Amino acid sequence: MHEKPDHARLDRWLWATRLFKTRALAARAVDGGRVEVNEEKAKPAKLLRIGDLVRVRIGPYEYRVVVRALGVKRGSAVQAATLYEEEPAGRERREHLAEQHRLAARMSDTRKERPSKRDRREIGKLKGRE
Repeated sequence: MHEKPDHARLDRWLWATRLFKTRALAARAVDGGRVEVNEEKAKPAKLLRIGDLVRVRIGPYEYRVVVRALGVKRGSAVQAATLYEEEPAGRERREHLAEQHRLAARMSDTRKERPSKRDRREIGKLKGRE
């Protein structure tokens, strides 16, 4: 019979939540200062408890999650989602930033050739040169 653990290593928990693909990547992120527990820098072996606030920065995105369950085994995405609860304000900011990135990618010019003379004139007008 297995008892529910009352703590879990930070790197294993991050891996179990599927925020990182491997435990080594989770440990590297913690060592690199991209993960905080209760507003303090942590080490990969930091023991998490239910109710802890974990802040994770992955690229330009920031996740602020509250530990709801302690899992040390990687399961399905559905199981991983039960291990934490994301703060609504943090999710809103992350989704807004993702939308901005999608719009910026859509608006960028994907042409491979050089701009024509007409295009250069238009660019000059936009930049206020004429």
